[in-house]
Amino acid sequence: MPRKHIKTSLKFLFFAFITVTSWKFFFPSQKKELFFENLPKTVTLSDNGLETKIISSAQTVGNFLAEQKISLSEHDEVLPDASSTIMPGENIRIRRAAKIKILVDGKTIENYTLVNNVAMALSENNVTLGRLDKTLPDINGLLENNAQIIVTRINVEEKVIPQDIAYKTITKLDNKLGWREKNTETKGETGILEIKYKITYKDGKEISRVVLEKNTTKDPVTEVVTQGTYVKTGNAQRGQGTWYSFQGGLFAASTTIRRGGYARVTNMANGKSVIVQINDYGPQGKGRVIDLDKVAFQKIANIGAGVIGVKVEEVLN
Repeated sequence: MPRKHIKTSLKFLFFAFITVTSWKFFFPSQKKELFFENLPKTVTLSDNGLETKIISSAQTVGNFLAEQKISLSEHDEVLPDASSTIMPGENIRIRRAAKIKILVDGKTIENYTLVNNVAMALSENNVTLGRLDKTLPDINGLLENNAQIIVTRINVEEKVIPQDIAYKTITKLDNKLGWREKNTETKGETGILEIKYKITYKDGKEISRVVLEKNTTKDPVTEVVTQGTYVKTGNAQRGQGTWYSFQGGLFAASTTIRRGGYARVTNMANGKSVIVQINDYGPQGKGRVIDLDKVAFQKIANIGAGVIGVKVEEVLN
């Protein structure tokens, strides 16, 4: 055979060998692949953060979980998924779902979560926090199974609240006017004070109120009244005055003055006097000329006195 042909044949055989070898390397037979998968492999299992190295001949993640008698709930997550083929040095990660309860805005949200802190659990359940809102546990706190998260809404507002300013009354006495006459010279008017508060609410209920400023927007108007003091009297009696509890006002019982009429009663010991309306008949007893209601008696004497010397004048105007 010519030398040139031998050289060409050798080149052909060399390239054929390379081609066959490469084909077997990149496309191994199914039989060989199955054999490889059945070999023992080291698998790293992380079950909710607890890491363990296990030697297993399982072909898929699902087979591995069954082999190790590891059960999952419908809310748990495993990566890679159960149908994935296990390769040597495989890392299998299990995330256990935690049951949580969120108390917020007067309602309760119950759910399962794979996240491990309060902030992410709230975000996952569409709970948005305001700048001042508080959570228990703390927003960065870690979650455990059956955890309860309480959200407290904190709101602060500035509010202006008007408040009445009471007016004063000045009374002028006029001895030319009858004692039951009263004239208003200037009518009193209530003023207005505006108070600006900083009010803090906790879940809609006020928990504090701080005054920021006060402004008088309307001054009160002082009322001026003229009160008559002239008393026209008729017959006068002297004797003993007593007291009793009856209607609770400036009233008295008399045997000489008609019911509905008025009398001026003066304490002879101290000169104090009171005008009373007669609404009862009495008193009965020697020397007793009037029986004052307890309230009226206290205007001119100590209630402990019981009986005092008085002058009783019928009021004619």
